[in-house]
Amino acid sequence: MNRITVFTAALVASISAPLSANPISVSTHNQYIIQFDDNITEHKRSEIAKAVLSSKGKIRHNYTHAIKGMSINLPEAALKQLQERFPDISHIEKNLPVSLVARPDKPGNGPDKEKGGHGKGGKNKDGGTTPEPEPEPTPEPEPTPEPEPVRDPEVVPWGVQRVGHQVVDYGTAWVIDTGIDSTHPDLNVDVSRGASFVGTNTTEDGNGHGTHVAGTIAAKLDGYDVVGVAAGATVVPIKVLSDTGSGTIEGVIAGVDHVYQHGNYGDCANMSLGAQGFSSALDSAIKAAASKGIIFAIAAGNSADDAQNYTPASTTHPNVYTISAFDRYNNFATFSNYGSVVEFALPGVSILSTKTGGGTTTLSGTSMAAPHFCGLAIINSYYVSGYVNNDPDGNPDPIPSL
Repeated sequence: MNRITVFTAALVASISAPLSANPISVSTHNQYIIQFDDNITEHKRSEIAKAVLSSKGKIRHNYTHAIKGMSINLPEAALKQLQERFPDISHIEKNLPVSLVARPDKPGNGPDKEKGGHGKGGKNKDGGTTPEPEPEPTPEPEPTPEPEPVRDPEVVPWGVQRVGHQVVDYGTAWVIDTGIDSTHPDLNVDVSRGASFVGTNTTEDGNGHGTHVAGTIAAKLDGYDVVGVAAGATVVPIKVLSDTGSGTIEGVIAGVDHVYQHGNYGDCANMSLGAQGFSSALDSAIKAAASKGIIFAIAAGNSADDAQNYTPASTTHPNVYTISAFDRYNNFATFSNYGSVVEFALPGVSILSTKTGGGTTTLSGTSMAAPHFCGLAIINSYYVSGYVNNDPDGNPDPIPSL
């Protein structure tokens, strides 16, 4: 690793926002990510940790696989002293806020449209009001068992129709996101390999974003709800963003480090998240995991901007794919980021998928486009079936399909 020390300027405006609320502001004051030389010894790592703690600092995450390093709380003056004392520290950057954006369809436009009802009272033919009759007394009913939840008949979402789907009994998708609803009957969720890096032990999804992503990748072909591209594949929740859709780069790196440790060649890691700017530490972690043979599907971002300006969308590697979005008419989505770092375009407008608590919901965003590719990557068989219209960079992104 080259000896570089960088204090990255604070990054603003993430590429995403939570489904139902604005991201809660995450304080990253005096939080840093430090990387070590690859050949650092455990003894030296321990010395650095002790030095942080003795300066009234805190160790937040230890990175031991994808990169060697840690995230810490430490006053800037003490950080400079730490750097001077330990030449094994090769890179330093500020911790940065990260959040998600998905765009719910407008109320009444999608399958979640609420059905209206009629009250018991109303106007009579003379324009007066007809009073409601007094109810007759009725005996107490016998208790009855709770009915089983009624599930909707299966729909093949238009995006899955466009790229194709296949039932698989293999493959793992690591969903680096807000967690996954492990009780959703349309998903094969492996909680045992999951992990949370947002200060909670649960990988359950209280936001909805990660569950929606998981359904597009791998919802079962079972006659209910929806079907995913790699139908029935295993999805593993890596919770790096809270139920408000907020988190930090340090947690995302911890998630990638976990995937590096436990993932296998041919697995796919989906990252429908990001922040404006560049994180060298996250870039290095993703490249290390990709070099192990894990494929990354990364959302390009929803800022109608060059994806090169966002992390991790700007990461380039043969096993890393940055994904833009298009609509059902192959038109480039107006919100989607674009540019030379984008490899493919996938469906990302009005995408129906699984919802936390059961059932389905419709969302839009490059967050919805990336998991289509993750499903294709698990199947590992696709070809370029066309190109998007109206790509802002003038170089139409290819559309992969089975």
